Amino acid sequence: MVPSDTGPLVYPAAFVYIYSALYYITSHGSNVRLAQYIFACIYLLQMCLVLRLYAKSRKVPPYVLVLSAFTSYRIHSIYVLRLFNDPVAVVLLYAALNLFVDRRWTLGSICFSLAVGVKMNILLFAPALLLFYLANLGLVKTLLQLIICGGIQLLLGAPFLLTHPLEYLRGSFDLGRIFEHKWTVNYRFLAREIFEKREFHLSLLGLHLLLLLCFAKPMWTFFKSYVRLRKVQDQLMPQIVRKNREVHKESQKKTKSKTKEPKQESDQQLTGEQKSFLKAFEKGLQQSTGRKAAAPAPVQEAQPERYGIHFDQCTQLALLPFFVCNFIGVACARSLHYQFYVWYFHTLPYLVWSTPYSLGVRYLILGFIEYCWNTYPSTNASSIVLHLSHLVLLVGVAHQIFNTMRLNNKVKSQETTLQNGQPKKLQ
Repeated sequence: MVPSDTGPLVYPAAFVYIYSALYYITSHGSNVRLAQYIFACIYLLQMCLVLRLYAKSRKVPPYVLVLSAFTSYRIHSIYVLRLFNDPVAVVLLYAALNLFVDRRWTLGSICFSLAVGVKMNILLFAPALLLFYLANLGLVKTLLQLIICGGIQLLLGAPFLLTHPLEYLRGSFDLGRIFEHKWTVNYRFLAREIFEKREFHLSLLGLHLLLLLCFAKPMWTFFKSYVRLRKVQDQLMPQIVRKNREVHKESQKKTKSKTKEPKQESDQQLTGEQKSFLKAFEKGLQQSTGRKAAAPAPVQEAQPERYGIHFDQCTQLALLPFFVCNFIGVACARSLHYQFYVWYFHTLPYLVWSTPYSLGVRYLILGFIEYCWNTYPSTNASSIVLHLSHLVLLVGVAHQIFNTMRLNNKVKSQETTLQNGQPKKLQ
């Protein structure tokens, strides 16, 4: 047993190694300021990883990210004052997500497993990750990645598994752990007797699983669409790079036709079906972000035309299922403590901008959630407001997702009708 001032250790093995290293780096825990500097660096690293994902997706306006980075007192307190293990787990999670969208699967799996090894709340992302593996890699390679994740856990926990395996598993991955009512942020309005009842815990678990099942098909569809777009990227990028090289060569000749010939040749390289698909893709992304297409800049005669498509914007199709899966887990949690805010804080702007709500309602949702997490100790009102905010946000995201699914099915139906040569008027 690894004891502490509050009882036996209840975290996985990676937590032990990381905090043991911090213990010795900070002169046996006496140099608190150095520890705060380390956690400040962790926070900055996480912001870089989060902003990289947001920049790829182009989903949220940049000013929103600036506001969220500078306005949350609770988040800054969790990172720099409290030194919880939650930020360590979350930064590894965002590192894994960046590696996954870069299609560096093995490194991503290692980072994800390390994150789970710090704190098991990262498993809230696991259902989405399983579908993401299957959509991108197929069954055999998915099994390989799962073996890597499991192997990391066995390697990290080996000193404990070889000596006290049941005690280690029961303490580190205890799904039935009872939380103290005095620390709850989301269920202050419940009586302690109800809060600690097993039936209450099972009902929340059932709701969690039911919501995951409801979102499973849209998540799978988003991931499959992401994979198809990545395949289109692999097909078109060599052509685009080749055409840009040709444009560059032609620009050096300084002929009068240097701005026309590359464009004509490009039309020969990209088929009509590819150009039609790319136009529809750009239009769909513009609608999902709520922004109009930027007006084309006037081309000067001396400037050669270059070709490029921002395929990274299809990252939206990958991120949203991950964030929704985690958000469902947070919303259905038996108890939320203040440090748990980091589990989903940096995904909230993305989720809010994935709803059909107006700009004012989006800011109200973010404001109410921030208010609830900054109310200490929590009150009946703050807990109720937090649940209502979660509900409104989940309904908005669900409306947008299922509306996208409906439009997708409508387009597929139209394409099938046209392929069969039987025109049909769509309602």
